[in-house]
Amino acid sequence: RDKWSKKMDFLLSVIGFAVDLGNVWRFPYICYQNGGGAFLIPYTLMAVFGGVPLFYMELALGQFHRTGVIPIWKRICPIFKGIGFAVCIINLYVSFYYNTIIAWALYYFSWSLAGTLPWASCHHPWNTPHCTNYFGRSNVTWTNSSRSPTEEFYTRKVLEIQKSGGLYDVGGIRWQLLLCLFLIFTIVYFSLWKGVKTSGKVVWVTATLPYVVLLVLLVRGATLPGAWRGVVFYLRPDWGKLLSTTVWVDAAAQIFFSLGPGFGVLLALASYNHFHNNCYRDALLTSAVNCLTSFLSGFVIF
Repeated sequence: RDKWSKKMDFLLSVIGFAVDLGNVWRFPYICYQNGGGAFLIPYTLMAVFGGVPLFYMELALGQFHRTGVIPIWKRICPIFKGIGFAVCIINLYVSFYYNTIIAWALYYFSWSLAGTLPWASCHHPWNTPHCTNYFGRSNVTWTNSSRSPTEEFYTRKVLEIQKSGGLYDVGGIRWQLLLCLFLIFTIVYFSLWKGVKTSGKVVWVTATLPYVVLLVLLVRGATLPGAWRGVVFYLRPDWGKLLSTTVWVDAAAQIFFSLGPGFGVLLALASYNHFHNNCYRDALLTSAVNCLTSFLSGFVIF
């Protein structure tokens, strides 16, 4: 079986898998919704007693058996081999919406090259009379029917929801989004087609670039007026929330959603390690990076 050419290739691959939309988008919202700074207590406890042990277990199993997610369950217990097939099907479903989101990002990136951003004004064919532009204005009348230009660009230009009658009539195919999605799947394919020989090189870009972007956005956000109010809004603790079982359930869901045990990816990545690699240290290091990234993303967002 192939092996990682460098230890850093493996670490960046694990970090690139664990650090995703769950860290950048989901954690800040869940943290703010469930008591701000107080939410860090159940989040840390769930990470220590739930997420990190399972994270370590997957790395250890993959490194010991040195095989993929389907045959590994046959080795552990033959009657459980269906788990491997179920995990692959779940990953197939996940790849549908993750790659779709990336395709949206690519579509936005192409529009951002325009001289005037199309989501900064209401003077476009897809805008409605309810479009209310608040950019550069101090006195804006906002009603329940008002829609921002950014919202209308996403719903009426990107998705063209106005051409859909509902789930039973989703409308035609957006060829621009289809082209972006095809390009994303092509990039994913060529990133993986030679196994760790290619994916180990790709992660040097895909795993490090998000941190560069987060750092740039953090510096930019910290220079804006009212930045400190956003941080207080994000971290102000509401200790009464800790008495709610929903907060603890959300903390468990967030740590599992963020670290990603159970998807078989950690098993596959660790299977390319040397047999005597210190996967315990790797699990602690990558889990800590993942959780700290979630915490940092909250400052970027708020």
